[in-house]
Amino acid sequence: MSELNRLEQIIATKQREVSERKSLYPAKLLEQSVHFPAPTLSMKKYLLDKGKSGIIAEFKRRSPSKGDINPYAKVEEVSISYMQAGCSGLSVLTDKTYFGGSNKDLEIARAFNFCPILRKDFIIDEYQIVEARSIGADLILLIAEVLENGEVTRLAKFAHSLGLEVLLEMHHKDQLHKLNEDIDLVGVNNRDLKTFHVNIETSLELVDLIPDGFTKISESGINTPQSIVKLKSAGFDGFLIGENFMRTSDPGKTCLHFIQRINNLEKQIQ
Repeated sequence: MSELNRLEQIIATKQREVSERKSLYPAKLLEQSVHFPAPTLSMKKYLLDKGKSGIIAEFKRRSPSKGDINPYAKVEEVSISYMQAGCSGLSVLTDKTYFGGSNKDLEIARAFNFCPILRKDFIIDEYQIVEARSIGADLILLIAEVLENGEVTRLAKFAHSLGLEVLLEMHHKDQLHKLNEDIDLVGVNNRDLKTFHVNIETSLELVDLIPDGFTKISESGINTPQSIVKLKSAGFDGFLIGENFMRTSDPGKTCLHFIQRINNLEKQIQ
């Protein structure tokens, strides 16, 4: 199955899941959560803080293309160790069917960490944004590949109305027209959806095409400290890394060593 067909399958599944959850947990019920009125943290602010690494570390148990990555990892242990390592923020997969995640994972990460947390999921409906706010997320992901221009605008505006930041993920320059004033961060996914190949050159090709004012994040396939230094010098503010850490027995320790190597490289350059 191609990645594009897989995306279509995931979205179809997501539509069924959202419909079911709406009937079981109405939005009015979600709004009773203790997290709903709580102040949110700005991922944009944390990424632009020069005293932090710029890394958004992801908690990810599995993926549709790779299968199990770290199925028995405990979110509280991994998320705490990520932040102790010097990460700027967290990303938590909440999709259960394809990524082995859950809303509970994000709620646990929220309980143990004071940092901005991205709800990583396939957002297609305002209900999921209410849900994100109710479980303690600070920002949501919108994927340009699966949303029309009008949908991106509508969902981003709604997210802002709830105090959430918005990360729009794109894969090629033809999606740049979907940017709007309610987008806070722009992510460039280095994974080609037709071939599965990952190449950070995708980020380097798009970085100068993204208008100033948007915080820029490179996603996927960032496996070396040298890549971070290269991407940072090109103009990226943030770096979303999950699998490179999660596929090891101690993701937090791997992350710590990774950040230490980045710091050493940057000192050599100076």
